[in-house]
Amino acid sequence: MGAPIAVGVDGFAESPPAAHWAAREALLRDLRLRLIHAWNPPSPPAPALPHEDDPSYWSQRLLTDLVGELRDTHPGLRVSAELVPRETVPALLDAARDAEMLVLGSSGRDTPGGFLLGSTGRQILAHGVHPMIMVHADDQPLTADVAVGVSLRQPNEEALRFAFDAAARRGGVLRAVHAGTSGPGHEEAAGREEGPGAEGALEAALRPWRERYPGVPVAEALTAERPALGVVHTAPGSGLLVLGRDETEPGPVPHLGSVIHAAVHHAPCPVAVVPRG
Repeated sequence: MGAPIAVGVDGFAESPPAAHWAAREALLRDLRLRLIHAWNPPSPPAPALPHEDDPSYWSQRLLTDLVGELRDTHPGLRVSAELVPRETVPALLDAARDAEMLVLGSSGRDTPGGFLLGSTGRQILAHGVHPMIMVHADDQPLTADVAVGVSLRQPNEEALRFAFDAAARRGGVLRAVHAGTSGPGHEEAAGREEGPGAEGALEAALRPWRERYPGVPVAEALTAERPALGVVHTAPGSGLLVLGRDETEPGPVPHLGSVIHAAVHHAPCPVAVVPRG
């Protein structure tokens, strides 16, 4: 039995859309779905309370109700739920280590916090060891197409594998884009490879994966836009945007890079962040 798909849930409005996205993905991959709700209990433990007054009661009720909703909406779904008495970040990172991927919800773009990646999301995206998917409450309707950002200096093979596999499972087109401009201050860009050789470099980066997934139609694109803009502008019309993540430098505030930051805040579809192996 394969590793499950894990999804972090809480009492906010973005949790159900993330859980339903994860449920569809679990059915697509024939995997189990594991709901995780981290709840940091008081220390020392609070005295026994009637169940309606006990915070853990409402946390468990949240999971029970969501499990029932998912089973009703997605027949055949294998789903379990777990209330984890730990702080959110370590609980989700531990769950992610044992999962095929971790799915998290993010506020919609029309809400006051819609453009702010909170501390929890930033820590998870920076330190997760398997693919992590951010699902917005107001993502556009699902399509089968998948977009992937490609660096030409050092392609992230794990991200390309994930993107080709996702497109193959969905039966959609893979849109592979390389964006960047040369010049100082654009360390994430691959502009040094642009010009006559950029098209050939993109084709070479994709070739092994096109051979492995011959049934996946691929649309290649080069743009001189800054990577953060070029990748986000490729996302409309796709059901998933896949980005690679390099090793995160240690520090109190994880640095995800401008491309991932822009995509999580502005892409109109779920965003998969895939760490380099």
